[in-house]
Amino acid sequence: MTTSAIRSASLARRERQKAETRQAILDAARELFVAEGVEATTMRGIAARIGYTPTAIYHHFRDKDALIVELCMADFRALGQAMYKIGRIEDPVTRLMRMGQAYADFALDNPSQYRFMFMTVFAQPLLDADGHVIKMPDEDAYAFLLSTVEEGIARGVFRPELADGPELAQMFWGSIHGIVSLWFTHCADPHIILRDPRETIRTLCDTLIRGALRAPA
Repeated sequence: MTTSAIRSASLARRERQKAETRQAILDAARELFVAEGVEATTMRGIAARIGYTPTAIYHHFRDKDALIVELCMADFRALGQAMYKIGRIEDPVTRLMRMGQAYADFALDNPSQYRFMFMTVFAQPLLDADGHVIKMPDEDAYAFLLSTVEEGIARGVFRPELADGPELAQMFWGSIHGIVSLWFTHCADPHIILRDPRETIRTLCDTLIRGALRAPA
């Protein structure tokens, strides 16, 4: 092997190790944010979680805020991509049904990410290094949901009294979030026999959409 090839292999190995360490930090931080809360979690605690020194973590993230920003960006982008994978379905009603199922699948397949994104309290807006409020990724799942609902309203497919797009979108989102949250917090409760959440959400989406549709003329 030539000297150049050895250097290239060594560089690739270092980059891979750096990426693996960075991901380990993010995963540990997410778990602690969910378990202990964002404010109570420290960089020292995150380092201890994965057996690193705090100094090692600061080589990857300037501070806890930078870590939170990257974690939020990655997780919300993943959700957005999962939603957009359903593609452009012409009928907004069919699209809405598929979106509900895609959202539930993401939540149940990625419980740590979901708990961090939607069941963790942030005391203040996320800021970048210059103090500007962070804008979430373009693959914004809520924007996709809202645009779908508003398209349905514009086409006249929903009952006339359901003309407030944000309200209808949040009713739909909140109902699915409620089922997911109940599963995460009460699935082991012997006094509440919860049904399979995917099946429940499928039935929920069908019920909500049918109830929102305009009656045939």
